[in-house]
Amino acid sequence: MIRTMETRRAAPEPPTAAPPETAVRIEDLSAWYGSAQAVGEVSLELPRGAVTAIIGPSGCGKSTLLRCINRMHETTPGARVAGQVFLDALDIYWAGVDAVEVRSMVGMVFQKPNPFPMMSVYDNVAAGPRLRGWKMDRKTMDELVERNLRRAALWDEVKDRLHRSGSALSGGQQQRLCIARALATDPSVLLMDEPASALDPIATYKIEELVRELAVDVTIVIVTHNMQQASRVSQRTAFMLAAEDGVGRLVEFGRTDDIFTNPRDSRTEAYITGRFG
Repeated sequence: MIRTMETRRAAPEPPTAAPPETAVRIEDLSAWYGSAQAVGEVSLELPRGAVTAIIGPSGCGKSTLLRCINRMHETTPGARVAGQVFLDALDIYWAGVDAVEVRSMVGMVFQKPNPFPMMSVYDNVAAGPRLRGWKMDRKTMDELVERNLRRAALWDEVKDRLHRSGSALSGGQQQRLCIARALATDPSVLLMDEPASALDPIATYKIEELVRELAVDVTIVIVTHNMQQASRVSQRTAFMLAAEDGVGRLVEFGRTDDIFTNPRDSRTEAYITGRFG
């Protein structure tokens, strides 16, 4: 059955939780944009406290899969999903589950830095907790903003200009501000869609260092076209490929070292070695 925002499963029986070592379990996930299917029957178990990279050529469904993990996909008119996504014990597509709450538990950072242009650095970080209605006095909010700017390795660079526009920062700083904003609601999972593709090498290095540091506390899933980046930052890698019908499917998933040095599927080897894609 295809589920949309208007049509959810009735709840005939409780869902099965993901095992403790798994942060996200995806079962037979398919996704459409109108009548066009973008992702076909993907199943994955993403390990807790690790970085998983999703690689593959353009148009293979990587970003769509990522957006399904926090229910961003359904914000596109006509988009729909079938299958299950478990966040710990929660099936995020189960009847009655609040999509906004899911997005606070599964943060997302996009390819192009997108700080709220009319907000200060401070207000960008505070936006999520305020939207969720967290009741905080000013001192507590100040501490939350500082803590997450520190987690994003940005505090020392912006502590004297917290009330200036976030869009006045450099591109790399803006991306780290977006990471701080995503972290402010204490997500257990952070999704990153090519977070360094628009940045220079120095800013890219800072983002990669940050990804490695954050993975101690947050499960991270990163889409990247950069094979070197995937090998540097991730412990697990998923390779996706669009079939002749244009539907993106999972070809191979495993330890990053194994995927890059001893792939099981010849298509994975061909992509990694640059013979296509």
